[in-house]
Amino acid sequence: MKRKLVKVIVVLLLMSAAGTAAYFLHDDIFDVHHIGEHRAQLLAFVDAHYVEAVAAFIGLFFATALFLPGALPLSIAGGMLFGTWPTVAYINIGATVGAVLAFVTGRFLFGHWFQQRFREPLRKFNEELSRHSSSYLLVLRLVPIAPFCVINYCAGIAGISLRTFVWTTSVGIIPGSIIHAFVGYQFRHVNAPADLFSWKIVLALALLALFALFPVILHHLPSRR
Repeated sequence: MKRKLVKVIVVLLLMSAAGTAAYFLHDDIFDVHHIGEHRAQLLAFVDAHYVEAVAAFIGLFFATALFLPGALPLSIAGGMLFGTWPTVAYINIGATVGAVLAFVTGRFLFGHWFQQRFREPLRKFNEELSRHSSSYLLVLRLVPIAPFCVINYCAGIAGISLRTFVWTTSVGIIPGSIIHAFVGYQFRHVNAPADLFSWKIVLALALLALFALFPVILHHLPSRR
């Protein structure tokens, strides 16, 4: 089982590297038939090794919560391979568990020292966090303003309670993961260039663009004191 899991992770990483290389070396990377061939191979692989593929996917998302970039393309790929709702569940498991580990690491490696070293300057900041920490964390999870892993470590250093961190992380990542997984699932049904203009594909891409622009929209809204 362990050997299979390692093999799956290695294969996924190699496919990611190959995809990146293909993007820069070949102009036909967006050829629908080209994408269809790889999609069929990936879906066949997942069908044959579903448990191992899910474990590898959760493990990779666990790593994105610690240090690994690429959560967005990984979410879209998951939607294509596993479907929208299973992908949302797998993302939540991997991201939440990884975020908790990063949170605890940040707290015990740097948090206590940081809070003691800057106790007086941080007094008002900590008071504000004690009253509104859940609101701040939910906004940071819902609005993609900062990298996911950075928020995890900073929350541990800031002195936010673990309980608040866990539920805000688990709830806050759901809307974005639904959109990304939905986008990926729609690409499962693209078999010809005309399919790219179906209403579901257009809706999925519009939701993805709106979610990406949400921080800009929020910034320009009238703010209250």
